Amino acid sequence: MRVLVVEDDFDLSGALMRLLTRRGFLATHCGDATSALQALQQSAFELVVLDLGLPGMDGLQLLQRLRDRGHRMPVLVLTARGGVGDRVAGLNIGADDYMGKPFDPDELEARLRALARRAGFQDEP
Repeated sequence: MRVLVVEDDFDLSGALMRLLTRRGFLATHCGDATSALQALQQSAFELVVLDLGLPGMDGLQLLQRLRDRGHRMPVLVLTARGGVGDRVAGLNIGADDYMGKPFDPDELEARLRALARRAGFQDEP
């Protein structure tokens, strides 16, 4: 299952890439919204893991653009913005799930697999 990880923190993105790869995902990383948009034009992804605090274009703006352009793949927001207002805004714009940082790796994997199942993707752990 192909996952696009959009995260600007170098250390965290590296850890996420290693975690997802070890758990059987084919992960691609982008450090900002512009490169994420380019990656989505060039390749098909089943899932997106999206940070909100990105340089340049904010993650919520990126999510809005994705939905406006017809991208319907599940998006899990993974961010330090964990307040109720932030979660509501993210879900209302089009996020399919929302997790705060720090996060539990097992929970992240379970949520991604659940999103994939709901989207109709065959999932093999």
